Amino acid sequence: MVSLKRVNPLTSEFLESIGFYWHTDEDKTPYVADELVVVSQKEADAYYEATNELYDMFVEAGEYVIKNNLLHEIGIPFNIAPLVEMSWENDVHWHIYGRFDLSGGVGGEPIKLIEFNADTPTALFETAIVQWALLKANGMNDSLQFNNVYEALKENFKRLVVLDGDTEDFAKYYDGWKILFSSIKGSLEDENTTKLLQNAANEAGFHTDFAYVDEVEFSSKEGVFKGEENFEYWFKLIPWEDIGIDEGDLALILRDIMQNQKAIILNPAYTLMFQSKAFMKILWDLYPNHPLLLETSFEPLKGKKQVRKRVFGREGANTEILDENANVLKSTNGEYDKFMPIYQEFVDLPKDEQGNHYQAGVFFAYEACGLGYRRGGKILDNYSKFVGHIIG
Repeated sequence: MVSLKRVNPLTSEFLESIGFYWHTDEDKTPYVADELVVVSQKEADAYYEATNELYDMFVEAGEYVIKNNLLHEIGIPFNIAPLVEMSWENDVHWHIYGRFDLSGGVGGEPIKLIEFNADTPTALFETAIVQWALLKANGMNDSLQFNNVYEALKENFKRLVVLDGDTEDFAKYYDGWKILFSSIKGSLEDENTTKLLQNAANEAGFHTDFAYVDEVEFSSKEGVFKGEENFEYWFKLIPWEDIGIDEGDLALILRDIMQNQKAIILNPAYTLMFQSKAFMKILWDLYPNHPLLLETSFEPLKGKKQVRKRVFGREGANTEILDENANVLKSTNGEYDKFMPIYQEFVDLPKDEQGNHYQAGVFFAYEACGLGYRRGGKILDNYSKFVGHIIG
């Protein structure tokens, strides 16, 4: 059972003053809950340890996929595959951040991996800033959270320069390299999430700028530009699969830019490999019956309640819960049905007294760095609520 602590909500005016505009859902209900999930220090430590272990497993499995030419098998578009391979082979293509979605972890329920949002994870602003502000506004000790997301992001941006070295040496090796941050025009959530990352990079010591993606210019031979200014790094809050499927010309130019070493793209293309839900079938093959994993297959599981979802589906769209005989118990519509399905063993999410389900999201930036929750029905969709936490 999920234990909750009620708090006074942050006002819309305050949230907007810090750049958080997506505070109210279309049905006029608050997106951020006025409750916190109460977790013990032991439970917070378990999330940290599980997520770090999972990332190590993803790296091992990624090497296996590359060496065995399995990118097509996990749904990677053919025109993105060369970028995945190039970025994987060179450490300068550093993974800035991702978010693991997990079941369990509270009320004695074991932690299980649901999926890894490795490429363009959202809920960053909520996890890093909003839930911390909830503690401050309610006079609580703001250190009583598993939440050092913002500081971890700053440190990980420094690793673009020092890689596995000491981040204290950043200033010694930094040579004025610039990062251009981009999102798609028209989405305040994407724009402000991107600008939060830009602020972290600024505080890390980089020179940065922002441009909507349609304002960015690309040259196979010269790199990435905003106007006349050339940038050594380009961060895009745009899914790699969308670039591969909808922007084929851009995919070819980015391949050339990488080959010519004219810019480094963030998050790297190899994060699409981690993002693919089919990757969890590879994990199950390599780590069968691992306590953090759920059985996953390209074919329906025999005699098990399971979930059928699409390899690049988002926000719970095109998801079906099936019973042991593959009959549909619950389903959602969406725009991702063109992608191949995978089948994952069903696990019930922890519930509160009202029957609401909770899914943990743990951000990863070189190491696990922050916990938050989504609350909703058996299939969490874009109407699920964000719920912060407190260690108590």
